[in-house]
Formats: sequence, C-alpha cells, structure tokens
Amino acid sequence: MTALERRASGSLAAVFAARMLGLFLVLPVFALEAANYPGGNDAALVGLAMGIYGLTQGILQIPFGLASDRLGRKRVIIFGLLVFAAGSFVAAVAGSLPWLLVGRSLQGAGAVSAAVTALLADQTRDEVRTKAMAMVGASIGLMFALSLVVAPLLVARIGLGGLFWVTGGLALVCIAVIAWWTPPEPLQHKNVPRGKLSEVLGHAGLFRLNVGVFVLHAVQLAMWMAIPALLVEAGLSKAQHWYVYLPTVLASFVVMGLTLFPLERRGYLRAVFLAAVAMVGLVQVGLLLSAGRPTIAVLAALLFVFFCGFNVLEASQPSMVSRMAPPHARGAALGVYNTLQSLGLFAGGAVGGWLAKNVGVTGVFAACAGLMLVWLAVAWPMRAPAPRRSANEALADEAQAT
Repeated sequence: MTALERRASGSLAAVFAARMLGLFLVLPVFALEAANYPGGNDAALVGLAMGIYGLTQGILQIPFGLASDRLGRKRVIIFGLLVFAAGSFVAAVAGSLPWLLVGRSLQGAGAVSAAVTALLADQTRDEVRTKAMAMVGASIGLMFALSLVVAPLLVARIGLGGLFWVTGGLALVCIAVIAWWTPPEPLQHKNVPRGKLSEVLGHAGLFRLNVGVFVLHAVQLAMWMAIPALLVEAGLSKAQHWYVYLPTVLASFVVMGLTLFPLERRGYLRAVFLAAVAMVGLVQVGLLLSAGRPTIAVLAALLFVFFCGFNVLEASQPSMVSRMAPPHARGAALGVYNTLQSLGLFAGGAVGGWLAKNVGVTGVFAACAGLMLVWLAVAWPMRAPAPRRSANEALADEAQAT
C-alpha cells in the first residue's frame, strides 16, 4: 500500500471500529437491561427495540449510497454519523421502552456503511482493495470480541443509558476522524454520469454477491441464537463464553492473512472465495451433528473454522462489489450490498429465533446448512473482477496529461 492508501484504510477502519464498538457494547446486555424499563415486560417489544436498528439501516443504505455518489462521500458520512449520535443520545436519556425503540431507530437511520466502504474503494487500487477491506473486517471482528468482554463490566458501572452515551461519543469521534484524518476524497462527483439503480440491480456478478451477503449474515445471526446455549450445555458459563470467542476470532485473522492475500495475488481469488463458502456450510453440518452432545473442544474448533471462512468472505465480498460496479455507481452498488447485509441480519434473528423456539437448535443449523448450499450454487459461476485503476490514479493521470 502507498502512504495515502494506508492512511485511508487506517482511518476508515478506525471509523468502522469505533462505530461498531458502540453498537456491539449494547448487544450482549440489551435484552436483560431493557427489561428494567417501563414496558420492558413485553418481550416482543424488547425484541423489536433490539432489531429495529437493522431494519431502518437496511431501508436507508441505498439512499445514503446514492447520495454519496452525487453529493460526495464525506458530507454524507458526517450527516449519517450525526443522525447515529442523535439516536444514541435519545436512547441514553430514554425513560421507557418505546423511547428506547425511537433511539434505536434513529441509530439505524445513520446508515453510512455503504458510503464509508465506497470512500475506501475510491482511495485504494484494486490490487490492495481486499487488504483494505480486510482491515475494516478485522476491526469489526475485534470490536465484537472486545464487546463480549467489556460490555458486562461497563453496564454494571454505568448502566444501559451509560453505554448509549459512550456510543454517541464514539460517533462524534468518528466525525472528527473523517474530517481531519481521512484523506480528501477524489473529486469524481463532478462531470460524471449519474449512476442508476438499474445498472446495479441488473448486474449478474453483483447479484451473486448480494445473495451471498444476505445469506452470510442471516446464517451468522441465526447461529448465535443457538451457539450460546450449546456452550452452556457443554459446561461453559455465560461469563466465560469469551474464552472461546476471542481466541478463535484472533486465530482466524492470522489464517486469513496467510492465505487470502497471497492466493489473491496469484489469481486464486475465486477458489478461495468458494472454499470459504463451503467451509461455513460444513460448519453448519458439524454443529448439526454435535448439537446432541456438544463439547467445548468441538465447538471451539467449529467456531474457528467458521471465523476463518467468515473473515475471508467479509474481506473479499465488498472488495469485489467495488471492483465490479461502475465507478460512478459504486455508492449505489455498495448501498444495495449493505441493504442486503442488514436485511440478512434482521431475517437471521427473526427466523433463527422462531426455529430455535419451535424446532430446536437442530432446525437452526439444518436451515443454515441449506442456505449455504444454495449460496454455493449461486456463487459457483462467478469470476473474479479484472483489476481497475483507483479514482486517485485516474485523476493523477488526467492531471499529468493536461
């Protein structure tokens, strides 16, 4: 990476990390703490308050992505972070569950993931794009693992409202990072054709990736409707689950770094991608077979394999979306991609919870295995996108020519 690419990747990964840490801090403790609010005895309303974030974010990802194509990435990101911060502060002062739901809805309305990813794609070359996306993915994974350890400790000291104050503060820190650390965005929003949503929705390669991100995150959330119960059944208390999560996540990052980037440089991105899809699918089969008599060692091994495949897919999919999409419609393409990601999380939680309640954990893992098989069939004809210059390179060439 060049110095500019390292600065762009580092700053935007930091933005993702700070924003996702704020969200993840709430998730492990939300259901228990929300029950203490007036109206918290309504389990359905508690579930809606927890999941509404994903729904409003999914609805608004495409509008934010389109706006970033036309108005510029940074101004759209800063506006979205202000909305996210406002939602955090509303949730922090909420005195009842309905107001907590309003705050969570506003948090989701700050749907900046597509614009941030598009800005990162604008500022990196194709040959290092996957590495840049992996930095973002690694930051998200690390924040998830960290939140599992820190959230119970923090909520005991400052309560759920305090966690939302922290979340809002982190969003304001992200605004400062975007304004003063992230490199200036390329001036590519002037005198370029405006992207149309039809260009994105009708693209076969993007369709495969959109199906994939929906399935991946539906499976991820559905799994976690069952995994904690299996760990408890295997003899690990809730407070000790991070003993499994943290080492498996960290070890999977090492494996991704040693496999994905070298193999991509050698032209094996398609093979690595399909292998990662198959790995996640085989993990579902392994969980299905071990659900009757789970052991900590088997669950840890399966989770390690899952995170290896998951991290490869998290790094490679948005990279391929940004490379397949026309540059003038990159924000729109990533908006659709992030919308499907959010809807996958929403569907995985809703359907996974229903299956766990009515069929049991075996039904959850069987459904996940079936979804992964469908994804593998959809993804099989894919081809890795050809390298293309970054926006910064194109502008530099144009300036040199004139």
